[in-house]
Amino acid sequence: MEQTVTARQASVQALNFFEEFHKTDSKILNKLEGQDRQQANEYVQGILRRRSYLDFLISRYSAVSVGEMNLQFKNILRIGLYDLLFMDGTPDYAAVNEAVELAKTLGGSRSGDLMNAILRRVQRDMPNLPKPDFEDRTKLIATTFSHPEWLVKRWVDRFGEREAFRLMQHNNQNPSYYLRVNGLKTNAKNFQLRLSKADIEFEESDWLPGYYKVNSLSKIRAKGWFQKGFAQVQDIAAGFAPTILDPQPGESVYDLCAAPGTKTIMICDLMQNQGSILAVDISADRIALIAENVTNYGADIVKVQRADITNERFKLVDAVLIDAPCSGTGVLAKRADLRWRRSEADLEEFTRQQDELLDAAANMVIRGGRLVYSTCSIEPDENMGRIQAFLKEYDNFELENLEDYLPEEVLAEDGKSYQTLPHIHKCDGHFGVLLRRKV
Repeated sequence: MEQTVTARQASVQALNFFEEFHKTDSKILNKLEGQDRQQANEYVQGILRRRSYLDFLISRYSAVSVGEMNLQFKNILRIGLYDLLFMDGTPDYAAVNEAVELAKTLGGSRSGDLMNAILRRVQRDMPNLPKPDFEDRTKLIATTFSHPEWLVKRWVDRFGEREAFRLMQHNNQNPSYYLRVNGLKTNAKNFQLRLSKADIEFEESDWLPGYYKVNSLSKIRAKGWFQKGFAQVQDIAAGFAPTILDPQPGESVYDLCAAPGTKTIMICDLMQNQGSILAVDISADRIALIAENVTNYGADIVKVQRADITNERFKLVDAVLIDAPCSGTGVLAKRADLRWRRSEADLEEFTRQQDELLDAAANMVIRGGRLVYSTCSIEPDENMGRIQAFLKEYDNFELENLEDYLPEEVLAEDGKSYQTLPHIHKCDGHFGVLLRRKV
């Protein structure tokens, strides 16, 4: 019989995996259910959001440096600190005791004694915990807000300190989520009734129809509504790209870099399941995920293909959406791991890749057809910088005005691009444009 794993034990495993392999593994937490899964997810994402600050505290309260500390012990200690400082509903004594018992289980009584000593000192000083006091301003900010130094410097230079602080503070909060009602399986009115009957608090968006903001997904998962295809988790800003693509029933559409398929399904919904959609991705695993999702959500007109679009030829179609691989700096609240997985050098690689993908996509659009380019980045290099470079090379495309599709507050002054910023618009950071090929 398989031994039951607690939320804290699973969190330690997930954090160890991230430290060792520099990526997350959802399979570890997926073994849990209900409240345990929700709790473990908060530990993992919360600790990744606060990692630099937690490690600063460890450095002040432990005689062993963070770099020399046993990996498992360090992550149990991070969980104990997170419990004490940020986890609502965990009494202080429970936070300490749970961490001590876990340390004993994994490392014996000596580890438990050391864990107890460190956490008790932190607990005693909680009203007046030390604050980062580095002379280097960038290091000070990076440690305080737990963001990498290269990104802090970039944002402070661009936004100024006050605005950068607001952005980083937003990234460190537990995020809300948006649900988009899937019109292929139900409708907004019926879904609202389901939410109300389940006593799930929600806020309807006035930006796009069929979007509802919720604070937690646990009740919705428990109801099985995702499996039944009634709604999908999709940030409101992620819905902008399919919206400006404006796919019509009967058209032919490509969704490039399509995994996990949420935009594909929305496109199919907008087309009323009439026409043809080809969802393309380079990853075999992610193609399988798209296929599973389009079947589950009733997107009957979608075909799925694994391909490298930069190396294969495709016939011309009415509309193409390319949601390009990017740094993901607009989704650091939900994907806290990305802040530690990205480097400034990655930006250069992403921009090179984005240029190649735009080149390939431009050759798939019929005359008079549409090309939407979007990212979940807030970095100008990956966004308008790529479009300006594209338009210098492709004078047979022009930017379209987006005022008929999206709210004014997310649009650039000329109305020809959108950019959301998490701390301002209270959603993920996304960018997009609509390009039309001249007749």
